[in-house]
Amino acid sequence: MANNTTASARSDVTSTSPAPASPASGTPQSSERLPLAALLALATAVFVTSLTETLPAGVLPALSADLGVGEAAAGQAVTVYALGTALTAVPLAARTAGWRRKRLLLASVAGFAAANTVTAVSGSYALTMGARFLAGVAAGVAWALLAGYARRIAPPHLQGRAVAVAMTGIPLALSLGVPAGTFLAEAVGWRVAFTAMTVIAVGLLGWIALAVPDLPGVERGGRAPVARTLKVPGVLPVLAVTFTLVLAHTVLYTYVAAYLAHLGLAGSTGLVLLVFGAASLAGIWFTGRHIDTRLRALTLAGTILVAVAAAALAVPAASTALVLIAAALWGFGWGGAPTLLQTAVADAGGAHADTAQTMLVSLWNAAMAAGGIAGGLLLGGLGAGALPWSVLVLLVPVVALVAGARAHGFPARR
Repeated sequence: MANNTTASARSDVTSTSPAPASPASGTPQSSERLPLAALLALATAVFVTSLTETLPAGVLPALSADLGVGEAAAGQAVTVYALGTALTAVPLAARTAGWRRKRLLLASVAGFAAANTVTAVSGSYALTMGARFLAGVAAGVAWALLAGYARRIAPPHLQGRAVAVAMTGIPLALSLGVPAGTFLAEAVGWRVAFTAMTVIAVGLLGWIALAVPDLPGVERGGRAPVARTLKVPGVLPVLAVTFTLVLAHTVLYTYVAAYLAHLGLAGSTGLVLLVFGAASLAGIWFTGRHIDTRLRALTLAGTILVAVAAAALAVPAASTALVLIAAALWGFGWGGAPTLLQTAVADAGGAHADTAQTMLVSLWNAAMAAGGIAGGLLLGGLGAGALPWSVLVLLVPVVALVAGARAHGFPARR
């Protein structure tokens, strides 16, 4: 990297300006360019986090058969993971606030390696669920850390783009990781797929150690309580948007296979998810190009695109072509959401940015768990046809909240 500097790191973890590498880390930083090696390591951490969460859905039949339980019970591997994150993210962030950031990131990735190893060798349903909960705990630590880490190691004028690079791990996990894991599971067994996740995590530990600059934690007494953070203008609207938007997305995404079967397109599930994932990558690329100046407009546009996609899917006689167009619009609108919301809550939180981001992580995973439950109830009570309509209903308050948070939360100018 060009224009290397070696300065002491700032001690305030909640700062949104880039902190130079600490003298102990010896890692140079550029003041003009993105530190791509470090950001790609963070993106891989996001990939591991997302794939660990969603992989059980791709190997569900084999997983349930091997553990001797029904598919509904095996599917709780995703719910337990989300609960592990939602229940522990805030208290763990408070407990580890003083830890140096690299040490905390390494501990989180090591947690994924341990949890996926136990999952790969376990023959017990209870032990597997325990490992999944541990993976969720590791995810809570990682999600509360990664966006802020990406912002702090980037130049001020490229912080939004840095978060976008880090968040590419999400659509990559959905569009490539889950299909690859499913194929691997079908070819050589689901346990090999989880073992492969352990191998990736172990390799990532070395990459982080070599490429990611270290940053300090919060000095004793510098932690921001939840109640105080919620009073910061703009934080509450961003959190409300996060919960509602993720809830709407999860209700349909979790049961997309069931909905496609309802349309008579059960054989197109893989293609639809591939189109969704590819469009998500395009969405996150577009978001990264414009987030530093167009955060509000991008959030509104992304939400509206997801709503248009849901409306198209709600057409009873939807053709394969219309469904694929809807999947592309959905993916493009949704792809930038993690970057937009993490950036918005960090901007709004200011000095309490880390606490605000940790709260966003908890709400995000709570919304995922709630979406899985709500979608299941809708599916059983009203049928698959109700799923896209529920998305439309939920997205109305999202648009209203973003539009109303013009001064704080989603300002017209950053």
